[in-house]
Amino acid sequence: MPDYLDDLRLAHVLADAADAATMERFKALDLKVETKPDMTPVSEADKAAEELIRGHLSRARPRDAVLGEEYGVEGTGPRRWIIDPIDGTKNYVRGVPVWATLISLTEAGEGGYQPVVGLVSAPALGRRWWAVKDHGAFTGRSLTSASRLRVSQVSELSDASFAYSSLQGWEEQGRLDGFLDLTREVWRTRAYGDFWPYMMVAEGSVDICAEPELSLWDMAANSIIVTEAGGTFTGLDGRPGPNSGNAAASNGRLHDELLGYLNQRY
Repeated sequence: MPDYLDDLRLAHVLADAADAATMERFKALDLKVETKPDMTPVSEADKAAEELIRGHLSRARPRDAVLGEEYGVEGTGPRRWIIDPIDGTKNYVRGVPVWATLISLTEAGEGGYQPVVGLVSAPALGRRWWAVKDHGAFTGRSLTSASRLRVSQVSELSDASFAYSSLQGWEEQGRLDGFLDLTREVWRTRAYGDFWPYMMVAEGSVDICAEPELSLWDMAANSIIVTEAGGTFTGLDGRPGPNSGNAAASNGRLHDELLGYLNQRY
């Protein structure tokens, strides 16, 4: 079995470099922000962080391919690093500390590239999470100062905490009725958004979460962290992994019910 621990150590080095770059510009009064063709914002910090990570990878893993949100795909081969330099750019540009750099190493497999290493670093929150295939998921400030992640044991929707990003996407896809029915069944709902709900599912502080429309870079790192913590990560179609264009994550015990509600009138 391949040993991905060296790749995990590299992911931490990449995250350290990205954290320094993004924190330097966080809340900067002269931060430059543009609008991409899909009408989402991109800041100079997004671009700088991705360029920095790509530069490190070109030296440390020159044979690996890279897919990043801002600069697309570079290289070919069975190993591909997937980068979201700032997940939560809208928060970043408004000075809200809930944003993170997402780094994942994936390998070509059945159904698309599958994550084998994932790291999420949220420096403004002072938090970092990571996982390696078959080695578990962890959180801490460094590899040597970490605690293992485990999902919750909640088995009833009436006891569950459900996290999401917004209502708009569910309405646009015709899934809003099922979504609202789900919110009425659970114990608690919160719209944390972006990477954070998935990390809380992995930690056991949230039991289920879902988003109706995502890109691979939004999901690759999150998916392996959730699954290595003992949870389940699929698309809304039930397909395991981050390749469905949307996501549902849970502690595993509630997953079928989660998918049932979100697909009930679709």
